[in-house]
Amino acid sequence: MDSIYGVSLSGVELGRVPSVATTTTPTRSFQEFLLDSIRQVNAMQQEADRAVEQLMSGGPADPAEVLTAVQKADLAFRLMMQIRNKLLQAFQEIQNIRI
Repeated sequence: MDSIYGVSLSGVELGRVPSVATTTTPTRSFQEFLLDSIRQVNAMQQEADRAVEQLMSGGPADPAEVLTAVQKADLAFRLMMQIRNKLLQAFQEIQNIRI
């Protein structure tokens, strides 16, 4: 029987779990993920700053877009701070573990 409810099972061995080594997606370290996230938050902050400067200098800036950029940057920064706080809390709990 090759299919169940229209889903083809050809080429799949039942009972065999695919190994992690056969996946083709590149893996990133946790450090790279965090640094990339910090760069993205920084880029949002800089974009919001540029939008505010354009609005204040009379440049071609839509106030709604400026407000949206500022709110996106603020939300991203708050999320980053919450993640940092949770990581520090987890680190402190690990330090308090008695061996």
